[in-house]
Amino acid sequence: MSDLAIVIVNYNVRDLLRRCLSSVLASRGSLSYDICVVDNASSDHSAEMVRSEFPSVNLIVNEKNLGYPVANNQGLRHFGVERSHGQEKPRYCLLLNPDTEVPADGFVRLLDYMDSHNDIGVIGPKLVLPDGKLDLACRRSFPSPEVSSYRMLGLSRLFPKSKRFGRYNMTYLDEDLVADVDSVVGAFMMVRTAALSEVGLLDERFWMYGEDLDWAKRIKDNGWRVVYYPLVKVLHIKRASSGQNKRAQYEFNRAMLIFYYKHYRDATPFPLHLAVIAALAVKGGRRLLPVIRQGSEILQPPQGKEIQYA
Repeated sequence: MSDLAIVIVNYNVRDLLRRCLSSVLASRGSLSYDICVVDNASSDHSAEMVRSEFPSVNLIVNEKNLGYPVANNQGLRHFGVERSHGQEKPRYCLLLNPDTEVPADGFVRLLDYMDSHNDIGVIGPKLVLPDGKLDLACRRSFPSPEVSSYRMLGLSRLFPKSKRFGRYNMTYLDEDLVADVDSVVGAFMMVRTAALSEVGLLDERFWMYGEDLDWAKRIKDNGWRVVYYPLVKVLHIKRASSGQNKRAQYEFNRAMLIFYYKHYRDATPFPLHLAVIAALAVKGGRRLLPVIRQGSEILQPPQGKEIQYA
């Protein structure tokens, strides 16, 4: 049984993927790990590069871009995380973006911390951008209607140190202190396999964005802690893949709609519900309107596709 199963979903960032894999394979410490790269129909010869330069890495090549959660689930299934109890599974799983670079002792330090805190289901490091600034997405609150409204009204930017208004990216927290949070980001999201087994894989109704928040919420709702651990620092280039995809902004707004209906609609008073929908309609524009009209039907699985949702 390996300690860590690493899934890297790649889309047209061959050179960054090379650097990411090199940093992973330079890892030090007493741990065993396996890597699976899932290539989402890249046109930049990423798959060929992996085959020729990293023959020890498992590779799945998709004929079309299936989106982030589907591809990550392919990698997780490759490692057998859904196998029945008693069969060999990795102790931990990691979703890792190809535009990251991991310090040599990063994995072992995170695993040691999780091993000493058995109630942690999810952990994420401090992600820093190329200019050295914190990637604010690496520690987040769930986007409830209240928290999202502060963000959309600009209050989170005006009052970043406020425990009320600064909750979206938890900007009121010291970025160098370990803290319990609602979610870390899918660019580097380490999950205890026992927690994954309880809640299931990523929700494939999302295409890109939101699936990491949803996974963290399901895990946290099941009694596990989610922890931001800044004693490990990881470089994140940010939006290297999503910046190439014209669907990105649309999928962000669609993801927020799915997340809202899945986790908050039933407890939201009708006047506030109307305000949420109106805000998403304005933000998402004409393209999002057909999705908004679906209402709760947005939570139905795609026709002809059976998906297990927790």
